Amino acid sequence: MKSAGVRKIDVAVVGAGIVGICAAVNLVEAGRSVTLFDRTGVCEETSAGNAAAFAFSDVLPLAQKGMMRQLPGWLRDPLGPLTVSPSYLPRLMPWLFRFWRAGWVSNHDRSVAAQVALMRLAEQEWLDFLDRSGTRTMLREHGALELYESEAEFRAALPGWDVRERHGIAFRHVEGTELAELQPGLSPRFVKATFVPGWKNVSDPKQLGKAIFEYGRTLEGRLQFEQRSVAQVEANSGGGAQLRFADGETLSCKTLVIAAGAWSHLLAAQLGERIPLETERGYNTTLPASSFDVKRQLIFPGHGFVITPLEGGLRVGGAVEFAGLERAPNYARAKAMLAKAQAFLPGLDREGGREWMGFRPSLPDSLPVIGHARLSRDIIYAFGHGHLGLTQAAATGRLVRDLAGGNVPPLDLSSFSPRRF
Repeated sequence: MKSAGVRKIDVAVVGAGIVGICAAVNLVEAGRSVTLFDRTGVCEETSAGNAAAFAFSDVLPLAQKGMMRQLPGWLRDPLGPLTVSPSYLPRLMPWLFRFWRAGWVSNHDRSVAAQVALMRLAEQEWLDFLDRSGTRTMLREHGALELYESEAEFRAALPGWDVRERHGIAFRHVEGTELAELQPGLSPRFVKATFVPGWKNVSDPKQLGKAIFEYGRTLEGRLQFEQRSVAQVEANSGGGAQLRFADGETLSCKTLVIAAGAWSHLLAAQLGERIPLETERGYNTTLPASSFDVKRQLIFPGHGFVITPLEGGLRVGGAVEFAGLERAPNYARAKAMLAKAQAFLPGLDREGGREWMGFRPSLPDSLPVIGHARLSRDIIYAFGHGHLGLTQAAATGRLVRDLAGGNVPPLDLSSFSPRRF
């Protein structure tokens, strides 16, 4: 029988994906006592099955990267790079309108500048964080190849590379012998590629998240985890916040961090804030490591997926499906990507794969929400990173620490404001 009293803690972080983990550990390093809450476990959902990339050069808004131009054709293909469940389309229309508007030239430069600033902080914070947590051995620095099947596709990508060049991002275009050396065994259908030497990957995103959590647990016992479903959040009139769990227990905390990924906007709505977050459902298949000798992450922009070599396998995944949080997975999408992967790498062995689906929390302008709730400065939002949750997690954790401590953040957070919409 539960006590009638309300349990009190210092910091509650809702969501134990990689963003929540990094926020929690940063706060523990700053001397706070933190409890992570998650319905499944530590790094067990979307953060477990991502493409394992530190994509610090991926600074272009999705709406700008040719997606609106290709959108009509993609929508006609239910197994293509982007699809929308017909029954979900009416609900998605306001988000798609904002997505289209985010690609306007007047919005583009502002979004890119904000993303570049966050990426620079992310790279610095991740390298420091990996060293502090003893996980630097999980970093892979082999770069990435973005591959093109025609001269026209390559030329269409050049404006985006020009933007990256203006922001000091290193790359070089390759073809012929150099392309074959960077990735032997590619189909000859790929006539050109862009090699990004600063692109980094990790050996396994799930194991990295769990290792960082365990590092946090060594810091004087100030990091705890509880497998709980949070049903409701509210701001306390005198400061702090309250959480009510699905089992009826209520808890009070001095600081609340909402980092619950694709479910975060539902909690923000309880605090009176309408944040246009949508769920990009992504699919992958993880094959045995012996399936093909992939040297570095391979990116297929015309098909919306990547192939990533992991420590224990080869991950083929990506694409976008808008169908909400409740619809059953459509693993035909994973199978379609795997069939393409075999065509692109003719020697690929497709046997023995494990299929997976996860929920990416996506905002129309491709920037996350990082900032205080309107009702209380004791409530901090840290969500909506889309495809870049792993990439930007360490920077977000640092920014959460600064916000919670009343310190001036190292970059302007106005572009990430919860109220920018």
